[in-house]
Parts: sequence; structure tokens; C-alpha cells
Amino acid sequence: MNLSPLGISPARVAAPLPTVRGSVNATLLLTAAKLATEQGADLCAIWGSDERDRDRGLLLRVALIDRDGMTILEHDLASETASVPDLSAFFPAAGRMQRATFDLVGIPWDGEDQRPWLWQAAWPIDQFPLRRDFTVSPKWQPGVESYEFVRVEGEGVHDIAVGPVHAGIIEPGHFRFQVVGEKVLRLEERLSYVHKGIEKRFESMTVNQAYRLAGRVSGDATVAYAWAYAQAIEALVQASVPPRALALRALCLERERIANHLGDLGYLGNDAGFAFGLAQFSRLKEDVLRVNHRAFGHRMLMDAIAPGGIASDPSAAALGDMAVQCDALQQEVERLRDIYDEHAGVQDRFRNCGIVTPALARQLGLDGLAGRASGRARDARIDHPTPPYGELNVRIATRNEGDVAARTAVRFDELFESLRLCRVLLANLPLGATSVPLQHPPAYTLGIGYVESWRGPVFIALEAGPGGVVRRCHPHDVSWQNWPVLEHAVIGNIVPDFPLINKSFNLSYSGHDL
Repeated sequence: MNLSPLGISPARVAAPLPTVRGSVNATLLLTAAKLATEQGADLCAIWGSDERDRDRGLLLRVALIDRDGMTILEHDLASETASVPDLSAFFPAAGRMQRATFDLVGIPWDGEDQRPWLWQAAWPIDQFPLRRDFTVSPKWQPGVESYEFVRVEGEGVHDIAVGPVHAGIIEPGHFRFQVVGEKVLRLEERLSYVHKGIEKRFESMTVNQAYRLAGRVSGDATVAYAWAYAQAIEALVQASVPPRALALRALCLERERIANHLGDLGYLGNDAGFAFGLAQFSRLKEDVLRVNHRAFGHRMLMDAIAPGGIASDPSAAALGDMAVQCDALQQEVERLRDIYDEHAGVQDRFRNCGIVTPALARQLGLDGLAGRASGRARDARIDHPTPPYGELNVRIATRNEGDVAARTAVRFDELFESLRLCRVLLANLPLGATSVPLQHPPAYTLGIGYVESWRGPVFIALEAGPGGVVRRCHPHDVSWQNWPVLEHAVIGNIVPDFPLINKSFNLSYSGHDL
């Protein structure tokens, strides 16, 4: 993003991609948002921090990204009661981020929707957990929240409340449908039931310890989060990670992608009434997880990546197992794809279901896998390649139909590409060290991490404090951008298709609610 029309002199930020930041007042913030949309930039994240102990007041940060790199706009509030302009007119996904920023830091925003988002009466509404003077009181008792859903008025319109507790193993989320018969007129989501205070927990840890917490923000993307966190700290201390460690990180990231795509393809078949698909893909996913455990000591690859490198170096036998498995998976998934593509019942459920047009995807900022299925050719492995991805020539998978069938096809294509990448990585694995020691980063410095998880981009903003502690860490999942789009994708569909549409996005609750 080009800031020169705003007269801002940007400063460099330690990051694995070109990143600059600049200070803006409220007027310039709004102007910058308008300029960003005109230049084709997307909203990456919004977060706040309490800088009153450093005589800066409350500080708002807005991260924007395009193919040239990342821009971070910083706005110091003149007072604790000063409000910030609403950015949702330019970036629709900003609305919930703004509401969460108020709940945690107390930064007020202009705009119509002033309902709490993360706050659910677990703490007094006039207390803000991410302020420096926040203290937990044992006298607090959980309250009762009253959340007003938007209603559609009209003859024959009915409410259907789904959740927040579900019959399956998914995490809690409330979905309020407005329907006529079975046709969906409107869906409104109420999330944040699994808010765990992760950002506050970071502040009690050292920078070199907190990678384990980062890897647990969303367990199904543990590799991506741990790598993004490692990128942030390594950028702060200007560490040079050994080539073998970088290659093994990429291998873990692609195996994480393979495992999740296998699982999703099985569940998509199951939600379309094709239990055979669930059985076969679940079997294949289990095989991948078992090899993960033999190679890296954990089925989900948790804690495989550590700052400075990788935690363990797989044995030659384990590396051979992974190579053999790539060839076996290729053959089996090719056969299963033919079955899915030729099964009339499955295709009848998949096609023209849960459509997000390319125009709507651009307007709403749909990102990651779901965005690629709606014509948005964006992938951080290609647009902002971190080593070794610059040498791997990643092939992007896209579709334009934007329906469940398109999101399924992208999963198949990405799965095959990940198998190819794993073969290349295994065949060309460098020799040498797998880690380097890291020093504590300088106090009050900001580092950025940015990694393409199987779901979409994962962003980490890490600020170090005195003595090597975490002063502020904001992890951001692409689900913040994509959950609101799901509300649009179900409009005009029937209620029984919602589980299928929802699974085709497969967004994170934990990574969103933090």
C-alpha cells in the first residue's frame, strides 16, 4: 500500500514480508482505509493495546495487506473516551474486530452496532482485561448477558436457533436463522463462547516460552501459528534459521494441510449423505497422523516448530515413511476424487449450494481457501513466500463458482499440490543444524509473523517488553474475515444445507474467540 498520498513517513517493522507502519490521526485513519480499498488492499487485523504506562494512552493498530506487503496504521487516542471512526464501510469484517477491541481494551468506536462481541458477562462490563491496571477479583460472579439479534419482520417469518451447544464435537456457536418455510432469509452468528483470555495469558510469559501457547490458539493449525510466532521473534532478533529447519517447517505445514483437507473431504461427503467418503478419508487422515507421530513426536505436530528452528529432526526411516506415504495417498485420493465427481447424489448436494460470488468475495474480503474457491487468487506461500517457499514454485488452486463444489475442488487440488511439495522437500532436504539459539529481543519492539495455514493466513503481532517478557501478542485467524461471509453464503438455501455449507468453510471457533 502506498502511503505517500497521505503524507505519512512510514517506518520499517521486523517481519518476514515487507512491512511498514505509520502514525495517523482519526481523519487520516479513515482516509487511509478509503485509499487502501482503492489500491486493492485487504484488512489483515485490528487490535489495541494499553500504552498509558508509556505516556501514549490507548493505542489502536490496523494492519492492511496487499501483494506489495503489509502496512500497519497506528492511532493514539487523545483520551480514553475519544472514539475511533468506523472502518466497516470499507472493510465489512472490521465490525466484529472493532467490537472485540472495545471489549478487551476499551477503545470506543463510532458506528451503529455497539453490542459486545467477546464480553459475555464473565467480567464487569466497565473492566477491560487487556488494560495494564486490570486485576481479577474473586468477588466477581458470572452475570447474564442479553444479546439482541436482528430480526426480519414479515408474514410467515420464523426464528430457528441452532446452538450454542451442538450435537456433534464442534465448538459452541449460536446461529440464529430467519426463515420462511425452510428457505433462509437471514443468518446471524453469535460466537465468542470459547473466549479463553489467550492474549492476556501471553503477557505472563517470556517471549521464548510463549511459542507453545501460540501453537495452541487453534489446534488444527498449530504448525501455522507456531511458525508465525517464530517468524515474529526471529525477525526481532534478526536470527538466521538454518535451511534444514526451514525445509522441515514447510514439510510440517504441508502435512498439516494434507491432514486437514483429508478430514474435511470426509466430513463433506458425510454431510452430503455419503458415509463411504467419511470412512475412507478418515482412514487416510489417521495414516497421516500416525506418520506425523513417528516423525515429529506428535500426531498434530504440536510443538514441532520452536523459535530458532525445529524441535526435533526426523530419522531417515521416518523421512522414508513420509515419502512412501505421499505416493500411496496420491493414488488413493485420485480414486476417491473420481468417485466424488461421478456420484450424482454428492454433486447434487454440492453444486449451487452456499454460493459466494467473486464480486461478493471481493466486497466482503473473503480470504484463504474459501476465497480461492470464489476467484480470489491469494496465497501467502506465493504472494509473500518465506523460505523455502520462494524456491518451491507453489501452484495456486482456484475456482470461480464459489459453491460447496468449488470449495471441495480447491481442497482436492491443494491436497495434490501439498503432496508434490512434500516430495520436493524430502528429495532436497538440506543437511546441517536444525536450530539456532535466540537472545531476548529489545524491549518495546514489534515483530510480525505471517503464514498461510490450510484455512488461510495466520497473523501474529508480537511486542517484547523489558526482561524478555511478552508485552503484547495478538494472534489473528482468517476466520475473523470469513465467519461474516458464511452469513451471506446461506441466504436462499434451505436450513438442512447449513451443516454442509458450514463444513465447506470449516472456520475456527477457538482461533476466532481467543
